Amino acid sequence: QVMLRESGGGLVQAGGSLKLSCAASRPRYAMAWFRQAPGNERDFVAATSWSGRSTVYEESVQGRFTISTDNGKNTVFLQMNSLKPQDTAIYYCAAGNELARRVTEYAYWGQGTPVTVSS
Repeated sequence: QVMLRESGGGLVQAGGSLKLSCAASRPRYAMAWFRQAPGNERDFVAATSWSGRSTVYEESVQGRFTISTDNGKNTVFLQMNSLKPQDTAIYYCAAGNELARRVTEYAYWGQGTPVTVSS
């Protein structure tokens, strides 16, 4: 069993930045961030291998968001810059065995942290 706890969400103006954190009880090979806006499905944002050597991003966040890990603290981060109102969603941390974009590839999930970007 892997427990995940997200933090760092909040309200920010468009163009601003936020840094999300996900504390893991123990690491898995693949760590990812997904997001879910009201009325929408849960969408892939970014994923990384625990070593940080491999990363993948959803196209709309490429160049604005950065996923990283702190192995010593069992923590995964999502640095979000140049935020847009369309980034508003609940952001979820996930852990799995394979670097993937599909929700079904991740067995462990956090409770989510809300991000609101005002225009």
